[in-house]
Amino acid sequence: MAANHPPAFLALVDDAKTRIREIHARDLAATLAAHPAAKLIDVREESEYAAGHVTGAQWIGKGVIERDIEALHPDKATALYLYCGGGFRSALAADNLQKMGYTQVVSIDGGWRTLKDLLPTATK
Repeated sequence: MAANHPPAFLALVDDAKTRIREIHARDLAATLAAHPAAKLIDVREESEYAAGHVTGAQWIGKGVIERDIEALHPDKATALYLYCGGGFRSALAADNLQKMGYTQVVSIDGGWRTLKDLLPTATK
């Protein structure tokens, strides 16, 4: 999917990925099972979330996550697993949350495109 994105955007994502933790979407179920207190956050647009999302995922869009995260998850040690369509927007959001002091932020590489075939899904 990277071929569809502009070079400057990809450079920004690549830079963010040098500072964040990532796991592949195929590893998410086992990771969440091992960490039941972890929060799964969908950072896509609200319309994307409404059309389908991982069951139990909380929507906090990339456009508002920095503004809203502290009210929703004030403990900066909470494990936060972020996904978007493929892993680019979630990487950018993870980078920003780390800059805000969150210490257990992980971006899901493969995002919704992979997760929808691996985990139970729901619509809004």
